[in-house]
Amino acid sequence: MKKILSPLLAITIVVTNFSVLSAQNNNSYKVEKILKIGGIGRWDYLAVHKSYLYISHGNQVNVVNKNNGAPISIISGTTGVHGIAFVPELNKGFISDGRIDSVTVFDLSTNKVLSKIATGKDPDAIMYDDYSKKIITCDGHSNGLSVIDPITEKVVATIDLGGKPETAVSDNAGKLYVNIENKSQIAEVDLKTNQVLNHWSLSPAESPSGLAFDTKTERLFAGCDNNLLVVMDATNGKIVTTLPIGSGCDGVAFDAKSKHIFSSNGEDGNITIIKEKSKDNFVVEQNLITKKGARTIALDEQTHKIYLPTADFETNKTVGKRPTSIPDTFQVLVVEDKL
Repeated sequence: MKKILSPLLAITIVVTNFSVLSAQNNNSYKVEKILKIGGIGRWDYLAVHKSYLYISHGNQVNVVNKNNGAPISIISGTTGVHGIAFVPELNKGFISDGRIDSVTVFDLSTNKVLSKIATGKDPDAIMYDDYSKKIITCDGHSNGLSVIDPITEKVVATIDLGGKPETAVSDNAGKLYVNIENKSQIAEVDLKTNQVLNHWSLSPAESPSGLAFDTKTERLFAGCDNNLLVVMDATNGKIVTTLPIGSGCDGVAFDAKSKHIFSSNGEDGNITIIKEKSKDNFVVEQNLITKKGARTIALDEQTHKIYLPTADFETNKTVGKRPTSIPDTFQVLVVEDKL
C-alpha cells in the first residue's frame, strides 16, 4: 500500500480490553480488544485464514491466533513484505515481497517457505481470483499486474495498466477492478484476455488506495486521499455518489452480510462506517475512534470482525516529520458489532 508505518523479532502475548480510546458515540461497532504482537518493524496488509491472522511486519509475516494474539509462526525472508493471499485448495499461501520483486510461496499447514516467484517491480497488494484460479499482484513500480498460476508457480501474463496500481478486486466472473493511484482512476480488466477494457475517472476524488466491491449490487467502493469514498457503478464506470471519510485511508472493506463499508483512516485514527441501504443509497452511520496509524484493514468473513494493525508513537515535535513508532508496541485492533 502507500506509506508503511513503523512499530519483528520478539513477540509478546497480551490481550487488552479497549476502553479509553472509544470515548465517542453509542454506535454499534466497538473496539473489542487489542492483540499485542510486539517487536519492531514496519507493517502493511494483514489477512485472515481460518483461525489465524497473517500480518506483514518488516521483512517477515507474523502468524498469530486471531482470537487472542498467541504466536503461531514467523514466515521470514519476505523482504519488503506487503500482502498475503491464500489458495486453500492447493494448501498454499502467497506473500508479496516488494523490495525484492518476488512472491514467496508457503505451505498453509506448516507455514514453511516452498519457493520464490519473480514478478514485476515492487509487488504490493496481492489477491487470489477464484474465477480465473490465479494469484495477482499489483506491481507499483511496473505500472501493471503480474498474473501467476498457483499450480506451476509461474507468471503467465503481465498486464500494463498505464499507471500505479494500489488494490485490485474481482467480480468473480472474469473481471478485475484496480485502483490507479497516480491517475485517480479505476481500471477495468478482462482476465479472460488479460486486457484493460476501460479507465474510469474518480474525480473529484484523488489518489485512491483502498478498494472493495459488492458483487450483488455491482458497486465499487474506493477510498481516496482527499477524505472521500467514491461509490462507482462497475457496469459503466459512472460515479453513484461520494461520501466523507477520515484522513489517511489506506484500506476499505465490505461486509456482504451487514452491508457495511469500512474505511480505515490512519491519520485521523478512526474508521468511517457506511451503510449500503440500496445500490444507490448510502449513509455514513459511524466514525469509530481507533488509533493513529491504523490505516489497513482485514475483514473476517466468518465472524465479521475487523482487524487493523498499528503501534504506539513517540511525540513528534518536528513539523512535517512522520512520528516514530515505539518498539514492542506493534498491535492489532479487533473491532466488532456489539449489537
